[in-house]
Amino acid sequence: MKNVIIACGGTGGHLTPGIALAQSLEERGCKAWLFISHKSVDSRLSSKYPKLNFVAMPGAPLIKTPVGLFRFMKGFASSYLKAKRFYTKVEADAMVGFGGFTSLGPAVAARIGKIPIFIHEANRAVGKAVRFLAKNSDRVYLPEGMRLEGLSSDVVRNIGYPLRKEFRRIPRERARKQLSISNSDRLLVVLGGSQGASSLNQWVKKNLAELAKEGISTLCITGMGKDSSGVVQLEGPVNEIITSRFISFTDEMNVVLSAADLVISRAGAGAIAEVVRCRVPSILVPYPHAADNHQLHNAQFLEIKGGGLVCGDHELKEKLFKEIQEMMFNEELRAILRRNLFSMDGGDVGLRIADDMSQYIQNLEAENAASKEDIEAYA
Repeated sequence: MKNVIIACGGTGGHLTPGIALAQSLEERGCKAWLFISHKSVDSRLSSKYPKLNFVAMPGAPLIKTPVGLFRFMKGFASSYLKAKRFYTKVEADAMVGFGGFTSLGPAVAARIGKIPIFIHEANRAVGKAVRFLAKNSDRVYLPEGMRLEGLSSDVVRNIGYPLRKEFRRIPRERARKQLSISNSDRLLVVLGGSQGASSLNQWVKKNLAELAKEGISTLCITGMGKDSSGVVQLEGPVNEIITSRFISFTDEMNVVLSAADLVISRAGAGAIAEVVRCRVPSILVPYPHAADNHQLHNAQFLEIKGGGLVCGDHELKEKLFKEIQEMMFNEELRAILRRNLFSMDGGDVGLRIADDMSQYIQNLEAENAASKEDIEAYA
């Protein structure tokens, strides 16, 4: 296996695991080519990995309007043709799709070109693109315990979410030193994610004074273009000054999570994988408009496994503050959650996928060689 195409653009949740897999493949001496979209989120993240190979592909999401359907079909046709030419140019050995509209054209081109297809679904509700592609794929990677109707167990592998090599948990004291946050602070981190941050941002602003009275400092990552950055200092218990911070974005999410006592987060698969890796107790607030309600399914699974709690977006006003109080001041509960999160960490998922792909390709090549020998012997 020398050249692998990874179609992973469109959202951070698709692109970051693609980058993680590319890192693992490159470590094995395999050349990885990442197909991404023209969206700014892809351009920004890909610019931080100059040693990886990114190829911007045409494409548009499926929107059920006349204009939306036209743009989708035009993007699909363009990406199919560009992928087909690219496969021939680099002599592609395999294609990996992480879902979304950027996977469709390249996957169809790979199937017609008889190139092995590997599909990864990160969420616990399978997306439309993955459902469409899975039945014609050689391998489908799904989250723990999931199955997909019509797929043989020989095709499905239950595996987690690949995290980039640099995303590591670091000691709490070192993380706080990097962020200039006192070790004695009770730190609540609030993550809105790239979508739907507004309700969490507004909740923090409305409850900032009450949080300060409880002695809880807050670090709120508001999301790009959502709210301005700044520092707020309020009076806490016994005339203590409680400092809270608002920032729009960070490239050091592992540092932020490693520093936190408690996290409030949306429930995308990537966010949950990062929470698990950093072993930080969390209250997950699923984005209510996520496709197929996948964030709710993700959050409920973490709660069932004893790794965190779930609070509905509609319950923010009535429930969230009480949940924060209970968890922030209950060290025994947070210790239990951290132990459960430790047991849920799947390790180097990118390397496990790369190994599985390599083994599949080797077996396929051996089968093809044996078939060729049989044909020659018969002739």
